[in-house]
Amino acid sequence: MHIDISTKINTAGGIFLSIVPNLYSEDIFKTVVLAAIGATVSFIVSMLLKFLIKKRKP
Repeated sequence: MHIDISTKINTAGGIFLSIVPNLYSEDIFKTVVLAAIGATVSFIVSMLLKFLIKKRKP
């Protein structure tokens, strides 16, 4: 079965247009805040692990 690029674009556009009306500004704000918290925690844990590994090596 061959699916051309036009079908893929039309399908993606339809999915996008069906999702957009269901997005609320509170949800977007909450997602941005949670992503920022997750990135910060990930960075801190990475730096802590790097420090601990460096300290442990002779």
